[in-house]
Amino acid sequence: MKFNPFLEKPKSLESTLMDFKKLAGKPYNKLESSPYTRVRCILMNGTEYEAVWFGHAFHRHVDDNDLKRSLALVRRSEQQQQKLISSLKPIDENQLETTIGYEQLAVDLTAFLAQHVKDKNVKSALDFALLEDFDHLYRYANMLESDMGCHAEDYVGDYTEIMPARPTIAHHRHPYDSVKNHICNKTADPFDKCAVNIITAAEQQTMNYYMNLGAFYKNQKGREVYTEIAMVEEQHVTHYGSLIDPSASWFEMCLMHEYIECYLYYSMLCDESDEGVKKVWEMLLEQEIAHLHSAVKNLRKYEKKEWQEVIPNGEFPELISFKSNKNYIRNILKDTVCNTAHREGYININDLSDDADFFKYQRKVIKNEKDVASHKVIEEHIERYGEDYRVEDKPNPIKPLQDRTTDNTEVGRVKY
Repeated sequence: MKFNPFLEKPKSLESTLMDFKKLAGKPYNKLESSPYTRVRCILMNGTEYEAVWFGHAFHRHVDDNDLKRSLALVRRSEQQQQKLISSLKPIDENQLETTIGYEQLAVDLTAFLAQHVKDKNVKSALDFALLEDFDHLYRYANMLESDMGCHAEDYVGDYTEIMPARPTIAHHRHPYDSVKNHICNKTADPFDKCAVNIITAAEQQTMNYYMNLGAFYKNQKGREVYTEIAMVEEQHVTHYGSLIDPSASWFEMCLMHEYIECYLYYSMLCDESDEGVKKVWEMLLEQEIAHLHSAVKNLRKYEKKEWQEVIPNGEFPELISFKSNKNYIRNILKDTVCNTAHREGYININDLSDDADFFKYQRKVIKNEKDVASHKVIEEHIERYGEDYRVEDKPNPIKPLQDRTTDNTEVGRVKY
């Protein structure tokens, strides 16, 4: 069904503010609700984080107190939305269980977007980072069994396989290689414009989560794993953020942010299986429509532009829908596992010059591969259980990654 939030009648901004009791939502059940309910909550939590941080940045770059007040009112509502979504996480879901959800989100959201974007550069960026988040899921799943005796398959369901991809140790690249070419808002497909903003916010939320909570993990091994993967997430946020068209004004960016929030809440509403959580998405969609119309008024008042000049067709593109992407991921793994990033593009590690920044950076941050946390966590699991933890429908499509009694540190990192 077509939906255009610009044509909806908005409620007043003041009416979007909620009392504190309403912010204490009823959590989903971590074992009974669909794994994708958890994933949707994480995605929308990250979307609201992005909204708040963007709102603060916008606020700090304007010299008009009436505009600042308008932004402050919307931002206060966004903060409340984030608190409500955060409360949907069950009290008995621990840090590492939530982390499994973060990585399942990264895997299946990235795979979905990659299969629907039109821009080849954007697709390549998504496919490349997909294999890295897929490997992160594998590493955290091994840590979950080693440290807590829990199995990640109980949290991801039958939707997402758990196995090694491009090894995390191979993800550490020079910052110069994380900068990509951006899309052009005037010519880009509407779905592509949404996709680059959505994936940037989602990866930024993951980066923030690991940055802030990594040091609170219960043992040194886990702290080091979070630290290492948080550095990869920094690369991913730069990687994806560079795809966004930087030519938009603050008011145009604000409009796009609010439009994407409406698009996501509508997508979540149509995709949700948990009736309690579904009601939350319905309520927050209504609030976001009010935020969007506020952005329309500010665009018109301060830049004399109409929303159609920024988003020509307000009807939502194809909605986000979470589903299994096993075959797609296996094909990307088979075809691109040995790739690394090289400036604006990607290259097979075997074709990379010996004096490339990738190798220089690897030597700087990795003095001894046996000390790298993402590698140690697998080796320690193997030592304890005799093999790594994985959930595969069939053997890994990459032969060097099929051995369950050793952790490969060379694929995508060392020339053959």
